[in-house]
Amino acid sequence: MTQRPATDEPGRRGGSVARNPGLDDIDRRIVAELSHDGRLSIRTIADRVHISRTAAHTRVQQLLARGVITGFGAQVDRKSLGLHVSALVVVKIGDVSWAEIAARLTALPFVEKAQAVSGDIDIILTVSAPDPEQLSQAILRDIHSMKGVISTRSHLILEEMQGHAPTSSVDSWPD
Repeated sequence: MTQRPATDEPGRRGGSVARNPGLDDIDRRIVAELSHDGRLSIRTIADRVHISRTAAHTRVQQLLARGVITGFGAQVDRKSLGLHVSALVVVKIGDVSWAEIAARLTALPFVEKAQAVSGDIDIILTVSAPDPEQLSQAILRDIHSMKGVISTRSHLILEEMQGHAPTSSVDSWPD
């Protein structure tokens, strides 16, 4: 296990960072390349990581089989799909299991994602709709009135920016 030494530098996290013990530098570089562009061909990955195409193919298949890479997807512009208004909906739930309520919530129209969180709230939903009226209906009629939901609090997303994709090394994440 590789560890990063503790540091007292401002803006740096102290302590150690454990890496997945089965990943080497080549695996991490493959993950970084695919994080930036999931459509890369095996040939391009091999060229960028400086390994053979056969080795690149084998490693990508192993990363998939081990669950390091969980899938490939497109980043979609909501507005291009006609979803012009989005909100983060904070949900507090009662005596119901996370799995049960999350399954019901994510089955609703316009609900993109449900995340279990710590603290005084239970779930954060990302909800996008064509217009404010449909967003309001989704939140008030579908989510807020769902059995097991105690309360909701909505926050409109005014603007968003993409953060950092996983890179080749835990050490390269910005602090």
